[in-house]
Amino acid sequence: MLTRGAMNWRERARHAIEARVYRDAIGERPESKWKIIVPLLTEYGYASRVVRKRLGLPTPLNTEDRRVLEQSIFPYYQADMNFKTVLFVGCNTYTSHYQRRYFETNNFWTIEPDETLRKFGAIQHVVAPLEAVGRHFTGDFFDLIICNGVFGWGLDGASQCEAAFAQCHLCLREGGHLVFGWDDVPRRTPVPLDEIPTLARFQRFTFPPLGTWRYLTETPYRHTFDFYRK
Repeated sequence: MLTRGAMNWRERARHAIEARVYRDAIGERPESKWKIIVPLLTEYGYASRVVRKRLGLPTPLNTEDRRVLEQSIFPYYQADMNFKTVLFVGCNTYTSHYQRRYFETNNFWTIEPDETLRKFGAIQHVVAPLEAVGRHFTGDFFDLIICNGVFGWGLDGASQCEAAFAQCHLCLREGGHLVFGWDDVPRRTPVPLDEIPTLARFQRFTFPPLGTWRYLTETPYRHTFDFYRK
């Protein structure tokens, strides 16, 4: 049986790995060269992730929030025939396998404003910010919109956030769902969520696999998933 001290050590080590993978994924520079060299030599899979990321190749993330997204959230919606038409917001090296692995039989779309990231999107892809989605789709078009890791990473102002969620509300069918993933840390929450009026137009949805409408993952950046229904 592990002692409390051993458990705390292992937990700290896991958080350090999570934070390192997260920083590398978003392009933050390490504090020193040793913070790259040591995990390159000792951490399984780290060297491969670094090389693939630098080469612009698909690089899935092995972090707790991505495990929740890929092993709990995606399978739930994939199994429900009421959610056939799906929009995933934001593309990068760690999202390129989503259509092939999780949504191959869905009418799956991606949207991303950076044209250089188009290669990591779906076959059906739109180059545009989320707040312009209504220019490309009719009202009630989607059954599900997944907006993960965009708030505080492009959606950075009150009017911009309001426009984005208003467009989500417009493009979701009645009864459609919005999955909203965000980092609950000050530097990544540019606007208090209760100050975005359109969010109040959605109903909170208790997501069955997690038993709550708001789920905080065990990550150092406090990644949180909120579930809404139109």
